[in-house]
Amino acid sequence: MSHKTTDVRVVEAALSIEECPFRSPLKFGGRVMSASKLMNVEVTVESRKGQHAVGYGSMPVGNIWAWPTDAIEPAQTEKGMLTFAEQVVRLTDALDEFDHPIDIMFTVEGEYAHIAKSLSAKLGLKESIPALAQLVAASPLDAALHDAYGRVNNVNSYDALSKSFMNQDLSEYLDDQFDGEYLDQYTSRVLKPRMPLYHLVGAIDPLTPADVAQPIKDKLPECLAEWIPYNGLTHLKIKLNGDDLAWDVERVLAIDRVASEAQAKRGCTEWHYSADFNEKCGNVQYVLDFLAQIKSKNPAAFDRIQYIEQPTNRDLKAHPENRMHEAAKIKPIVIDESLVDYEALQLAREQGYTGVALKACKGHTEALFAAAAAQKFGMFLCVQDLTCPGYSFLHSASLAARIPGVAAIEGNGRQFCPAANKKWARQFPTMFDIKDGTVGTSALDGLGLGF
Repeated sequence: MSHKTTDVRVVEAALSIEECPFRSPLKFGGRVMSASKLMNVEVTVESRKGQHAVGYGSMPVGNIWAWPTDAIEPAQTEKGMLTFAEQVVRLTDALDEFDHPIDIMFTVEGEYAHIAKSLSAKLGLKESIPALAQLVAASPLDAALHDAYGRVNNVNSYDALSKSFMNQDLSEYLDDQFDGEYLDQYTSRVLKPRMPLYHLVGAIDPLTPADVAQPIKDKLPECLAEWIPYNGLTHLKIKLNGDDLAWDVERVLAIDRVASEAQAKRGCTEWHYSADFNEKCGNVQYVLDFLAQIKSKNPAAFDRIQYIEQPTNRDLKAHPENRMHEAAKIKPIVIDESLVDYEALQLAREQGYTGVALKACKGHTEALFAAAAAQKFGMFLCVQDLTCPGYSFLHSASLAARIPGVAAIEGNGRQFCPAANKKWARQFPTMFDIKDGTVGTSALDGLGLGF
């Protein structure tokens, strides 16, 4: 393995926790979230030249999504993930080698399973911290390390993924299909200057003013009919139940009625939907029936559906019967909760998934690997978020703006926890002051992760 003068070592790393209150509850996958915490990590690195820089990473805990379970209370899963995050940060105390962030995180990730097992026993949890929760808890460290690396080398982190910076090619992390290839081949040197914003319609979100039972009265829109003209929205992500076909079909049709009226008023003729079942469908037949009914009852609404997200159980190995081939002939079927590593992506392809949802919350390094693999295999690509506010949303958007083939970026922090956006909105108004349904990602062109 070669080494570069640009390599860094971690001098210091620290985790802090920030409360993130919600203005309204969010329902998805049969669960309701009404508050969150942000995990913030600062990393100081040193280069071989003796120069120092500080990088920053931030991510919501997201335990309701990353660790859904009936065996443990949400407060315990949250504590487990926060403790895991601290222990992962402390792993860097024993790392004194100079290396590229990709290699440092690859080394650190090798300890996740052991930490999860021992930590679960220590905390008396009834189940071990799952792989997805591990990735989310470690993601702020991952982001901070890449950010610091770029800053100490006076370069944007996405421009530090070539053979000139990386010590090993992608075959070291993925397989021989990537022999001689580096991540610069799967990332862009030029930012997409603007990207459409995917707005989330939660399963209990009001659609019209008549649906608003308890007005918040904070000067922000209270329902979908108000959000569309307020932000000039053209992309709507619809959270569905997955276990009530009639409700799911009617929800999409109702949203289309509201959207059609709102778009007509502002002269918009083209808009799009994604449908997210959060793995609640019992089988692929549910998806086929859902699509067939939408197409029968409202062909225009059917045409507006760009893709379907993770319809069935995230445990692909335990449910080999959930094959997506027939549904994928109709719309792209995107893997999300299941995608925790390259092996999972390969298994998803075998089971008929044709798309990949990239998420910064699964770790910057893993997201780059998944983006490379998805492009290599010709898969549909999108970037989703974890109700990411502030810095974490900017990180997610920078990823979307640098990955070829990603057409839009989900961002719902402004809907559910806008208070956490305030200090960042002043610095990056094009990312948070949305008028034409797009975010101005051209602003994310600085050192490190870009902002």
